[in-house]
Amino acid sequence: MTPVSDRPLPPGELGLPWIGETISFLRDRTFAKQHHERWGPVFKTSLFGQPTVFLKGAESNRWAFGQENKTLVSQWPKSVELLLGPASLSNQVGDAHKQRRRLMAKAFGARVLAGYLDKMDAIARQYCDRWEQLGEFAWYPELRDYTLDTACKFLVNLDRGSENSLGQWFERWCEGLFSIPINLPWTAFGKAWQARQQILVEIDRLITDRQQMTEAAAAEIGDALSLLLTAQDEEGNRLPPAELQDQILVLLFAGHETLTSSLTSFALLVAQHPAVLDRLRAEQAAFEFDRPLTMADLDSMTYLDWTLREVLRLIPPVGGGFRRTIAPTEYGGYQIPAGWSVLYQINRTHEDPSLYDQPQQFDPDRWNPDRTDSQNQLFGYIPFGGGPRECLGKEFARLELRLLAARLIQRYDWQLLPDQDLSLRLVPTPRPRDGLRVRFQRR
Repeated sequence: MTPVSDRPLPPGELGLPWIGETISFLRDRTFAKQHHERWGPVFKTSLFGQPTVFLKGAESNRWAFGQENKTLVSQWPKSVELLLGPASLSNQVGDAHKQRRRLMAKAFGARVLAGYLDKMDAIARQYCDRWEQLGEFAWYPELRDYTLDTACKFLVNLDRGSENSLGQWFERWCEGLFSIPINLPWTAFGKAWQARQQILVEIDRLITDRQQMTEAAAAEIGDALSLLLTAQDEEGNRLPPAELQDQILVLLFAGHETLTSSLTSFALLVAQHPAVLDRLRAEQAAFEFDRPLTMADLDSMTYLDWTLREVLRLIPPVGGGFRRTIAPTEYGGYQIPAGWSVLYQINRTHEDPSLYDQPQQFDPDRWNPDRTDSQNQLFGYIPFGGGPRECLGKEFARLELRLLAARLIQRYDWQLLPDQDLSLRLVPTPRPRDGLRVRFQRR
């Protein structure tokens, strides 16, 4: 067997010193596709000052997830790492990550989620009423407010979080996540760093207010903050204050930014495919808008589930995941030196014609169990990532997606307004450049 050190480096170019090809990566949606067409399924480049190897396909995902804490550990670009915070779950590795993940998973258990349903439904219907009154508007910023309100309610028991200064700071913070980490007041990163400090002030205030309550009163609220304040690790230790702030911040981000992208993609794709909308309406005819929905109701919405699966396949809210090599390793016949970054790609995997028939087509029926597309997708369908670092809030996201989608279909129509740019900005998450301007009315 050829030693790793004797294998060639992947093909590709590292680009300019320090900057590498970062600007092209952030601005050009076809960056990876073009590079794969030129260099093949494995290529090297340099992003955010770091040599980076791009991988695509189900087999590369299987390898990347299987190497977790062996030759690979999670790593985000420096801008993301700094803005999420050193103590956040996203930046923890090894045993520390495993322990914290087990602890934080308590906030997303099945019984906890079932308890969210009625209040989440009330927020969804309030926003539907608001959109009906607005009539014509850009939907993306409205959906950002909706998901932030929902996340704030169920994570930190804050009503109308979008109207709090938290909402303003979150938007600025998100804009700097994937940026060159130059901390000057006029740079995207500098503005986001300032926003992080303001967000932490708000989170600290929420934590302090909760700690002043009796433990019984805090537990009765039943949100993620209450659970995290009382949760203990294997040694009986609770989260230190600085880590608690970072963990709340990453949960608010995960329950807000990616969900906004997914809901916007759903609204866009369904508007563009009236035959899909007709079938969704036929399924929803069994449910009344004014009647509470149960978890069993949501689980029975088979075609809605297929549709949302297809939305997340065609426009995944996260394009991939970064890892860092902690030892020399190899993949696909190439060596990857220690200290390099590895990027497994969700979007390129979901476009693979060896996995999906006509992958560029929006086709919810591909998830019919009788179709070959729906089979053997353990590493070929990964909208929430995979392996030990699969999205912790996956079921919270699925619940929110299904609930709002069902309420929209049951009562409302929406049409895309003309003369708008529907091409997608990809950073930090995909959304139409003009904000998805729609005409919205009751059926």
